[in-house]
Amino acid sequence: MRDFPEIFARLQAFRSKFEDLLAAARKSTARAGEAPSGRPTRLEELTGFGTNPGNLRMFANAPKDLPRASPLVVALHGCTQAAAEDDQGSGWPSLADRLGFAVVYPQQQPLKNPKNCFSWFLPGDNQRGDGEALSIKEMVDHAIAIFGADRRKVYVTGLSAGGAMASVMLATYPEVFAGGAIIAGLPYGCAGNVQQAFEAMFIEQRYASQSLGDRVRAASKHRGPWPKISVWHGTCDPIVKPSNGEDIIRQWINVQGLSESPSHEESIEGYSRRVWRDANGKTRIEAFSIDGMAHGVPLATTAEENCGSPGAFFVDMGISSTHHIARFWRLHDSLIEVPRAAAPVPPTIEIPSNAGAALVIAGAADKRPQSSTITPLGHREQRQTSYPLDPNAVIAAAFKAAGLPVPEVSRPRGTSPSVAPGPIIAAALKAAGLVED
Repeated sequence: MRDFPEIFARLQAFRSKFEDLLAAARKSTARAGEAPSGRPTRLEELTGFGTNPGNLRMFANAPKDLPRASPLVVALHGCTQAAAEDDQGSGWPSLADRLGFAVVYPQQQPLKNPKNCFSWFLPGDNQRGDGEALSIKEMVDHAIAIFGADRRKVYVTGLSAGGAMASVMLATYPEVFAGGAIIAGLPYGCAGNVQQAFEAMFIEQRYASQSLGDRVRAASKHRGPWPKISVWHGTCDPIVKPSNGEDIIRQWINVQGLSESPSHEESIEGYSRRVWRDANGKTRIEAFSIDGMAHGVPLATTAEENCGSPGAFFVDMGISSTHHIARFWRLHDSLIEVPRAAAPVPPTIEIPSNAGAALVIAGAADKRPQSSTITPLGHREQRQTSYPLDPNAVIAAAFKAAGLPVPEVSRPRGTSPSVAPGPIIAAALKAAGLVED
């Protein structure tokens, strides 16, 4: 125990450095003199979601009429943050409205961690079937039951300690998540106590790729398929060294058996993006390096894909990580079905886009049930909706609902008015932000 004073002093030095950096980063990334956004939010706390061994709180934000079998996004806040701040800053709610999915926000309790950091480094919280990891898994199950979400379309993202906790969830419950996004986070298994956590954040570690991959393989009995991973890190991050982003990449490259060399490199909005594809040509990992950014979530507030609100740890860098992550997970892909009449069966009309989105108006011989919708949280009820099968009328109504004039095409005298569906659908998708130019 004679080394205890030295260990304690080192830990205190790390803690003081962390608190100073956190305070400085929060001050520098917040807009000068501006109070947190007071705009309305649907964020609501949910209780009774399980045994909750990690003693976390659960919040959710969902569109009013959420289709069944829609995606589910789990967003994990960073240190000194809470669900409401993440909800307003990240921009996930606006995308949820436009694309149709629910967002769940786990929240740490100050009594458990005075800086509100998730316990990604504690063995009792970062292992499958225990602590905070299990609490978040229970939230996922609860949200799927409430919102009728598709279990195949569950995703997790997080910033800083939330990013490190996203690494925990992807490693310990890989069968639960179709994809993940880790922003300014750390690889799974890089720390087992507070001191190791600080060392991983502040000191560049030299982990072997095999060792990094083994930590994920040891976290569960799952052996694939694995979630697709998006990694974001600022080159000037003083709180979580950028080398951690590279370690996350190497960890998942090893787990998924990919080449260490990227399959493709490009520049998007002036920032580096690397892509790793599997043997079938499918993108499995992407990594953005945000040159000049410190610790935070990169946003774009003036570009076409503006999203979120700048503030503490939400930084306007001219690129929307939220939009890019959603597209990487294919949340922008849209499928709209109009229920069919018994007869006749009309043809399917599909208008593809360069972003992979499609609007489908289909008559079909299959016996699918009519879609139902769910109103959010405490005001929830299922409703059966049916529509007349007249593609022109449906398209025209949608165009009118968007506040746009319905163009007519030339027609012989005495025939019914008609519309040009292709341009209308393409314009509607673009107006909804579902496709790019």
